[in-house]
Amino acid sequence: MRRPETRLNFVWSDVISATEDKQTMEEENAQLLEHAHSEFKRQNFKEAEEMYTRFISSCLQSRGCEASHLATAYNNRGQIKYFRVDFTEAVEDYTSAIQTDSRSETPFYNRGLIHYRLGFFDDAKRDFQQALKLNPDFEDAKVSLQQTLLDQQHKINRGY
Repeated sequence: MRRPETRLNFVWSDVISATEDKQTMEEENAQLLEHAHSEFKRQNFKEAEEMYTRFISSCLQSRGCEASHLATAYNNRGQIKYFRVDFTEAVEDYTSAIQTDSRSETPFYNRGLIHYRLGFFDDAKRDFQQALKLNPDFEDAKVSLQQTLLDQQHKINRGY
């Protein structure tokens, strides 16, 4: 009879240990994300990008992060890539942010800006419209959508 009790206690201790490990990882992830935000605000972009990358990797391994936090990390890392004019990688991060949490207008807007700059007006228009669907009061998205429509029409008028 003792063996089942011993095994049960062992399993229970494994559950407690796993729970404690998960809590520790969540706390470490929260600190990592906060550190990344802090470096981003200080415009220490290299350090911030490394912290966001570590946070994203940790979240993907543990699957224990809030979707909104993971989406923010992708979006902010995308911003850093945008600042250094690495548009392809920035679009990938904005798309990952959208796939992670499609309720935020910011990555749609940010991705739309890149599409606009590259002359992909249909894609830009879709992104700005989605940003406005999520937040109808988003003034920058309104202005960007209007400019996209104007520039798209000019492009058509010039025969491009």
